[in-house]
Formats: sequence, structure tokens, C-alpha cells
Amino acid sequence: MADRLSSSSRLLLFLAAMFAALVLTDGISWPVPYKRYNGRPKTDPYCQALFPFCPTGRGNGSMPKMQSSDIIEIYALKAPVFEFKFGDLLGKFNIIHDALGFKNTRTGLNYTMEWYELFELFNCTFPHVFQNDTMLWCNQGAACIYNGIDDIHWSQNGTLVKIGEMTGDQFSHFSTWALGDNTSSIYYETWTVEQEPGGKMWFEPHDCATWVKDAIVVLGKVGAKFNTSIHLNYTKIHLYSDEPQYLGNYSSIFGPNGNQTLAKDMLAFFKDFQAHQSFFHLLQSMFDAFDRVFEKRQFYLFYNFEYWLLKMKAPFFKLDYTYVPLPGQKKFP
Repeated sequence: MADRLSSSSRLLLFLAAMFAALVLTDGISWPVPYKRYNGRPKTDPYCQALFPFCPTGRGNGSMPKMQSSDIIEIYALKAPVFEFKFGDLLGKFNIIHDALGFKNTRTGLNYTMEWYELFELFNCTFPHVFQNDTMLWCNQGAACIYNGIDDIHWSQNGTLVKIGEMTGDQFSHFSTWALGDNTSSIYYETWTVEQEPGGKMWFEPHDCATWVKDAIVVLGKVGAKFNTSIHLNYTKIHLYSDEPQYLGNYSSIFGPNGNQTLAKDMLAFFKDFQAHQSFFHLLQSMFDAFDRVFEKRQFYLFYNFEYWLLKMKAPFFKLDYTYVPLPGQKKFP
């Protein structure tokens, strides 16, 4: 009788596990939609950037006012990431930051607009792990608009090219979208996660290039005319995985009733990706990370404030520079 009960218990446990797995994965819409919010929360005081976010930005993120009949030129702006520190080095690998420029032909005034991380790229990609085995993400991103276009910065090692025109009235409609988007799209997402190159998409990024591409689509919808003979490419960092496994949010994993084994493993994973390490510890972390991703084929992803396990597969990682056409079928006059 005891053996029969034991077998029945094992069967029930197996069925319960299968049911839990179905509940966690059934009905997931791939790619998982990037979550929008109704407002921007205050940032944790611990989150600090070496270089302040948007230091010369317009007050309260306000958009410039245009007269309805103004002609506004639209510019694509591109420069290597960390150009201020490494010059064109990352540009040689097509690791590019994107932005948009606007010029009012009536007033001669021009403006730069870009969306990027509040606390620098690495802090948006991996959390801070503390000695008490807690974590903090400093992963907010936001739009910044400021007066002027730094011609040398964008053209010296990158791109500064006119791609279209619109009216002042159309710019006002775009401004309404931009302000609303800046309230709802508040978190930076680095990774593009796919089943295989060109295969099923699991997660899409939300970064500077995403914002520029979205903005160009909106500009097209409000009536801007683009020179479609201009080809623009955008950087994407890909991870390749079989179907991701949903793990839960922070409290369900790290809380009092959380999964301590999983929490310990996740902390060990993220500890390998800490920015401020000695050279010796950095080398050790690189070896540990390599073993985890390429040998054990595991990667923990944080997306929409939830955690997922990526079951990594060859080719594991890829960086590409993908062409995305401008809206419309004809050149503007």
C-alpha cells in the first residue's frame, strides 16, 4: 500500500509540475511585448551616471514650438558608441548610437533629439549585485532634446544626413507623440533574442535605435516626406535561444517564499557582469561567464521586470547592422 501511495504521489507531483509549466508558458505571445507604463517612477539614489543624462536638454523635456507653415528638415544622426572615450573604435564593429536632428528653415534653429540610458549602457544591461545578495537595476531610458546639432560629433566618425522634410504643423503632431512616448517607454532593453538567425523572435530590444525607428514611422504617419534613396542601418545585439522559460518576478524568486536555489544561481550569474571589478576578478568573471553561456548554455534575461531563462544555442551571439527602409515610395521634392 505504501509503495502504491508513493507511486501515486510521484505521479501527482509530475502532473502538477507539468501543469505549472503549461500555466507559465501557455498563452505567451512571442515576441513578448515591450511593456508600457502610465508614468515614470523616481530613480533609486544609488543609480548614478559618470556622465549626467541630458545635461543641456530643454527644460522639462519640452519640445520647441513651430509655426504651422514652417518647413522642418529631418536629419539622421549616427556616431560610434562611447566615441568620447574610444573615438571610432566601436564604429569599426558597427556599434552605433542613433539620434534625429531637426532644422527650422525659417528661423535657422536646429535641434538634436535622442533616446538613451539614464545611467549608461552597462547599468541598463546588468544589475548591481550587493554583498547582502540583493540586486538593483538602474535601467531607465528617456528622450533628450536640446538646442543645436554638433556637426563635428556626428559627421566626423558617423553620419549626418538629411533624410526628409515636414511642416511645422506635422512637427507639432510628432511632438505630442514624443512626449507621450517618453512617459510610457521608460526602460532600456539591450538584447534581441531569437530562436536562430532570422528565426522566431522571443524578445525585441528597446534602445536608441528602436526609438529612432519608431519616431521615423510616426513622422511618416503625420505626413513627413522622406528621401527613400538613403539607406540607414541600425545596430542589433542578438542572443540565440530555444524557447525561453519564464521564471517569475523579483519577489517570487528572491522574496521570503521564493526559490532560494534559483535565486542563488541568478546572483552568481549576474555577479560575473559587474562593472567595477579588479583586473584579476574581471578575468575570472569572464571565464565564469564564458562557461555559463557557452558550456552550460544558460543566460538569465531581465525583461519587463520579469526574469527568463534562455537556453542558449549556437551561434549564441551575433552583432549586426541591419538596413531598415525609410517610409514612403518616392523621394521628397
